[in-house]
Amino acid sequence: MEKKSIWDLGRADIDHYRRQKKMRLTVVLDNVRSLNNIGAIFRTCDAFAVERIVLCGISQTPPSPEIHKTALGAEESVEWVYEPDTLAAINRLQLEGYTLCCLEQVKGSEDLRDFAPQPGRRYALVLGHEVKGVSQEVVDQCDICLEIPQCGTKHSLNVSVSAGIAIWQFFKSIGNV
Repeated sequence: MEKKSIWDLGRADIDHYRRQKKMRLTVVLDNVRSLNNIGAIFRTCDAFAVERIVLCGISQTPPSPEIHKTALGAEESVEWVYEPDTLAAINRLQLEGYTLCCLEQVKGSEDLRDFAPQPGRRYALVLGHEVKGVSQEVVDQCDICLEIPQCGTKHSLNVSVSAGIAIWQFFKSIGNV
């Protein structure tokens, strides 16, 4: 098998990408500190046509050479906003009709494999700090807490890896392709 060239992939340019239909999913970053993780999440959001990213708290914003290093330009294509307070941001999303889905290890969480996003609904996926996770006050405000099952000795995955897994789960059910 021959690998596809960049021209074989037929990707949209940024102007077309911005106009195309997006998945009804907003990603909220609650105090994500690593600019490399933020960049990787931008790139994943571009790949699956997520509608936007809400960067909150200590989460840095573009332009940034460190974000660009892993985003590879996705910080230019994916819509994003900055909100200093995560709780205020998710409250606003909830008022706009979003179902708030926190990706966190909590008692009573739903196994991500069993979660089936419903077409037509709007979702916000909340991801947290690399060490502390999503803050408890934000967890308490969310409608659903999702957890990625794990079988190894570690207790968590990197936030950008977790984002990719969760966004894929949404894309399988409500993606626009």
